[in-house]
Amino acid sequence: MGKKRIMKKSGGSDVAGTSRALNRIPKIKLATGRLNIQATFNNTLLTLCDGKGNAVMAASSGALGFKGSRKSTPFAAAKVGEIIGEKAQQMGMKEAEVVIRGVGAGRESALRAFAGKGINVNKITDKTPIPFNGPRAPKSRRV
Repeated sequence: MGKKRIMKKSGGSDVAGTSRALNRIPKIKLATGRLNIQATFNNTLLTLCDGKGNAVMAASSGALGFKGSRKSTPFAAAKVGEIIGEKAQQMGMKEAEVVIRGVGAGRESALRAFAGKGINVNKITDKTPIPFNGPRAPKSRRV
């Protein structure tokens, strides 16, 4: 029996928390910067840095409200790229270098969405970590 629960729909029609992510406008003004994209199998993280490498803002598909396996999709990565691109525009950024790490599905779509906001991409670097000594050896067999 108990109380009836009434669900109210919010007025916003955003896919994930995009309107909430754009609420805070950064106060720093930057002309150039560096975008770090880390695309893992489970998530896509974007960090915007200034010329010295200090992080100015960050966003991820999980922080936008995507959950579970949807976090690692190219669609979620594109949404994150759009948000970082809009914030970078508000800061006055004109050009950026991009450093990509990881082999996730959102590598390319995050970059395309960021560049689609009108910011010139000077250089794209792939710094995906590659092991040079192979996987860990199996334990020795005990007889």
